Amino acid sequence: MSEVIVAGYPVPRSEEILTQQALDLIALLHRQLNPRRLELLAARKVRMQQIADGADFDFLPHTKSIRDDKSWRVAPAAPGLDDRRVEITGPTERKMTINALNSGAKVWLADLEDSNTPLWENVINGQINLLDAINRTIDFTNEAGKKYSLRPDAELATIVVRPRGFHLPEKHIVVDGEITSGSFVDFALYMVTSAKLQIARGSGPYFYLAKMESHLEARMWNDAFNLAQDFLEIPRGTIRATMLIETFPAAFEMEEILFELKEHAAGLNAGRWDYLFSVIKNYRMRGADFVLPDRNSVAMTAPFMRAYTELLVKTCHSRGAHAIGGMAAFIPSSDPAINATAFDKVATDKTREATDGFDGSWVAHPGMVELCREQFTKVLGDRPNQKEITKSDVIVMAKDLLNIKATPGSVTEAGLRNNISVAIQYLERWLAGTGAVAIFNLMEDAATAEISRSQIWQWIHNNVTLENGQLVTAELVKELAKQEVAKLCADTDYSKAAAMFIETSVDDNYLEFLTLPAYEVMA
Repeated sequence: MSEVIVAGYPVPRSEEILTQQALDLIALLHRQLNPRRLELLAARKVRMQQIADGADFDFLPHTKSIRDDKSWRVAPAAPGLDDRRVEITGPTERKMTINALNSGAKVWLADLEDSNTPLWENVINGQINLLDAINRTIDFTNEAGKKYSLRPDAELATIVVRPRGFHLPEKHIVVDGEITSGSFVDFALYMVTSAKLQIARGSGPYFYLAKMESHLEARMWNDAFNLAQDFLEIPRGTIRATMLIETFPAAFEMEEILFELKEHAAGLNAGRWDYLFSVIKNYRMRGADFVLPDRNSVAMTAPFMRAYTELLVKTCHSRGAHAIGGMAAFIPSSDPAINATAFDKVATDKTREATDGFDGSWVAHPGMVELCREQFTKVLGDRPNQKEITKSDVIVMAKDLLNIKATPGSVTEAGLRNNISVAIQYLERWLAGTGAVAIFNLMEDAATAEISRSQIWQWIHNNVTLENGQLVTAELVKELAKQEVAKLCADTDYSKAAAMFIETSVDDNYLEFLTLPAYEVMA
């Protein structure tokens, strides 16, 4: 018997999820891999300090043989993962689960990470909703009496689950006196509850892996996959994973990450906001050459972002993997003028991705599925993907990924105010248990809050001047925060969120992840 303590409060139907087998797998993963997880998290901090001291990221010399070896390929696409031209993302809330599966998207990224808060009931209910969805027994009735259910004869989106990143703990499950990893808990609960059901339905246990920073972290995930498959007596290679290249260090190890997971690899994804957050986090004290303008003005066509996406497509297709593009976060509005402008921008963005060689892309709302599909179908036609386009003429050097200073745009008061307002609004909802929040017609998740407060921290600590000539200071941020909170709904208490935002934006000690102290005060 595993010495596992479940310290979470009672949640209805939790006995279906927290089975002895699930707890045994959590214990196995924790004992085998948690010491290595902690070592790898410590290695992140060492590397970040090296960057602060003047080093730069580069392609690894000791893994050059992997990059030079043109013979290896990742596993063939698994059932339901060959055509991924449009993927919808969202948390595993009950209504959102139904809407995502019914949306017409090819894939649903069932998010247990950035768009889901790790409130204990969310951790359990997310797994229950996935289980009911796979069994096609899920339904939901809202307070107004509107009913939601799966379309009986429709082709539902393929479920791909995103566990929490390695940095996030799960304080409600303790093994041998140690708090467990949110990553391994989410992964283990889904594997035990749903993996064999998915296989029986002709699909499989598929995952998106978040926040990885190195091929050594990918190797640890591969070991976790093998441990779980052996534990459940499932053939190795049944699991498939798409890795988010959403951290700056990972951009320099794309091929190595695919190599480590090649038996289980499905592709790579370009995650815009977290990538920008990681750029700022790693180079926050390196002066003007690494200061980004207003976050909403940093387009995917900026030179360093263009280098990142071109390298991702080339890497994936040269190894037989899918390249999945970024998020269209727009939420359709009741204002036709807002919709017209936004739809044009989204269509342009998705057309660029499709013509650049991406095999699919993300949307955050069912209302954007058809628009995304149209742009990719114009390029793909009847083909499920375009992995045959290898982009052999594309050459991306380390200096291209590091060319932050060539990013066009300015630092403006409007951009500063937007960062403040969006971050505070998001944090208020996150602390209340909601991880996907509609703000200013965009679906925001934790990455938005992270980049917003990190960008402000960088501006303050690098003496950045706004376009109007005003210096960005802690005092200015505090004053603008008061003004922005005053504009918000008077019936909502934003004091806790505003205090946490200000502290993490202006304090001399930069906080690596905002969600860590936020999680400590969460039930």
